[in-house]
Amino acid sequence: MAARWPQVVALGVAQTIAWASSTYLPALLARPLAAELGLRPALVFAAYSVALVIMAACGPLIGRHIDRQGGQGILCLSSVTLAGGLILLGLAVGPVSLFVAWAVIGVGMALGLYDAAFTALVREHGLTARTPITGVTLLGGFASTIGWPLTAWLLAHGDWRLTCFAWAGINLFLALPLYYRFLPSSKDLAGAAPPVTTEGAAVEHSRGDRRNILALIVFGAATAFVTSAMAAHLPGLLAIVGLPLVAAIGAAALVGPAQVAARLGEFLASRRGRLSPLLAARLATTLHPLGGACLLLAAGPAGATAFALLHGAGNGMITIAWGTLPLALFGPRGYGLLQGKLAAPQRLTQAAAPFLFALILESAGARVAIGLSVTISLLALLALLAIRKPEGLS
Repeated sequence: MAARWPQVVALGVAQTIAWASSTYLPALLARPLAAELGLRPALVFAAYSVALVIMAACGPLIGRHIDRQGGQGILCLSSVTLAGGLILLGLAVGPVSLFVAWAVIGVGMALGLYDAAFTALVREHGLTARTPITGVTLLGGFASTIGWPLTAWLLAHGDWRLTCFAWAGINLFLALPLYYRFLPSSKDLAGAAPPVTTEGAAVEHSRGDRRNILALIVFGAATAFVTSAMAAHLPGLLAIVGLPLVAAIGAAALVGPAQVAARLGEFLASRRGRLSPLLAARLATTLHPLGGACLLLAAGPAGATAFALLHGAGNGMITIAWGTLPLALFGPRGYGLLQGKLAAPQRLTQAAAPFLFALILESAGARVAIGLSVTISLLALLALLAIRKPEGLS
């Protein structure tokens, strides 16, 4: 098996590529693509939403497979599938080919974003997977910080089709070899650890604490809505509240570094035993409401900066909580299947958020939209407060 830290770095780089070439692509690609094809930008986001729905539908099946076989084959396949979808997107000539391309990308996202990577790490490391999960998300937090400027550079020196082809090549020639080299094969896993089955886990969960599972569903769906809405609209939202566009983009760019800084802090605190996954999740979920209050009270550069930093820090820790909290509450057995089921409502709210948040911005204004995101975050916090803590979790 791969040494842990080289593996963390390798998977972190591969995850950065996967996120930058899928989730973070529409923000910059939608308008030039729509303009050339004679479509509304909203239709491009609709195709992206379809990808998220497909990702949600595929999640449980992929999680179950990784539980049994490990993650090497699935994550290698994700790079190939993402590359294929990006090539199809670069060849798109109209709405049908656009939606087909994003459907393929959606399958690639299901195969290769955090849910699959976390499950692969749990399958290999068991209860000690929290550390590599945090390390991978620490590096993956730079996906927007690296991905958006690189996509912008590719667009400036070529066009949106070249951009798609370039990201396809990066998936094939960088992410794919990293997955193959630094994840153990199913044969290696079979020799090193007993298989992680799902049958016993299903019985345990059916008899155990359904309240905790329901709370995790609410927490995941609510935080995914806010995360997706901010990813799609944060620069525009800050411009609507009165910042010049350049200042709005600059403030929004602080989200990535804030994510990484918060994940590093969470990692150091957890290593010293001072921060359990549940306490970290509760703390993280309070930060977006605090940032929203700052923005509502001071809509200028100071308020926007505070909002971006607090939202980014909270979002960075929440991403870790999506992976580590189910592990802490229910253990490693059947983790992939459970994670797939928990992720399905997350992906549905994530798919709906950009469109619904845009409607609210247009019809009710920025203050109402911010108030909605704060309210949804508080709902997530209430769900976490309802979780009954097992022994050993503080």
